[in-house]
Amino acid sequence: MKKIKITVMKKACHRDLIERYENPIENACTVEEGQVFIANGWQRPEGFCESAWESMSAFVMALSHGAENFYSGWMKNPKSAMISCNDGFRPVSFLIETLDEDAD
Repeated sequence: MKKIKITVMKKACHRDLIERYENPIENACTVEEGQVFIANGWQRPEGFCESAWESMSAFVMALSHGAENFYSGWMKNPKSAMISCNDGFRPVSFLIETLDEDAD
């Protein structure tokens, strides 16, 4: 099983949808573009958003166990995936990549 690198690539914020549909919240997403998390195999990195993890955990599990080439060549790097979290107001895009390093 391999370690997986998770990089925050882009954050979006749909203010029009927030103003129209969302109740005010105090703690929105706090990740920053360029931030990197390392998953030890299929385990969620400490401090990583649980909701975002739910969106990507199946891909992390597959990649950590050697899966490649999702959807018949979707990604240029077959050992990677680009996944967004499920927040419709503030979606975040994550690049998930298999590292050569074995998980602990």
